[in-house]
Amino acid sequence: MANSKRIYPRTGDTQTIYLKNVISNPNITVGDYTMYHDFVNDPVNFERNNVLYHYPVNHDKLIIGKFCSIACGVKFLFNSANHTMTSLSTYPFPLFFEEWGLEKKNVTESWDNRGDIIIGNDVWIGFEAVILAGVTIGDGAIIGTRAVVTKDVPPYTIVGGVPAKTIRKRFDDAAITKLLKMRWWDWPEEKIAQNIQAIKAGRVAQLGNMGT
Repeated sequence: MANSKRIYPRTGDTQTIYLKNVISNPNITVGDYTMYHDFVNDPVNFERNNVLYHYPVNHDKLIIGKFCSIACGVKFLFNSANHTMTSLSTYPFPLFFEEWGLEKKNVTESWDNRGDIIIGNDVWIGFEAVILAGVTIGDGAIIGTRAVVTKDVPPYTIVGGVPAKTIRKRFDDAAITKLLKMRWWDWPEEKIAQNIQAIKAGRVAQLGNMGT
C-alpha cells in the first residue's frame, strides 16, 4: 500500500518528493500524494526556490490539492512581486517607509493584492510554468511547459503559452461532471487501489460503476 508520509516515495530517487512532508510555512497547504520533481535544485527546498515573494506581511496563501504533479522549476509568484498600478507611480514608496516618512503598517500598499493561489486536485503543472497570484486552477487541469498562468483555469482543461490560453478540454462535459462529482482523490487509499486500473486507462464509465 502507498505511504503518503514518506518524503521520498521512490527507492533511490532523491529528486522526487511528496511535497506535503517538507512544508513548514503555515500559509502553504499541500494535499496527500502531491509530488514535486527537481533535477536542478534539492526538491526539499521548494518553499525557498519555488514559492516567490510570499512574504508573511501579506498573509496570502498557496493551497495545493491531492495527487498533483509539479515539474522541475515551476514557480508560484505571489502578490508582493507586483507593483501598484493605482498610484501615479509604480515605485513602491510604502516599502521604503523609513526613507519617505510613511507608516510601516501600510507597507502592503506597495503592491496590488490579487489574492491566493489555489491549485485543485490531480493537476499536472509542466516544466518551468509560472502561476501568478490570484489564480485558481481547477481539478484535473494540465498546465503546459513554461506557460505563464495569469487567469483561472477550468477543471480538466489543458492550457499553454504566454499568457496561458485554453488548448482543449481533456474529456467531454459529461465525463468532467462525473469526475468532479466522484472526487476519486478523496476516496480511501484502499478504494483507489481497487480502482487503479480504471483510473489509469481513463475508463470514466467503469470507474463510476465501481466502488461505493
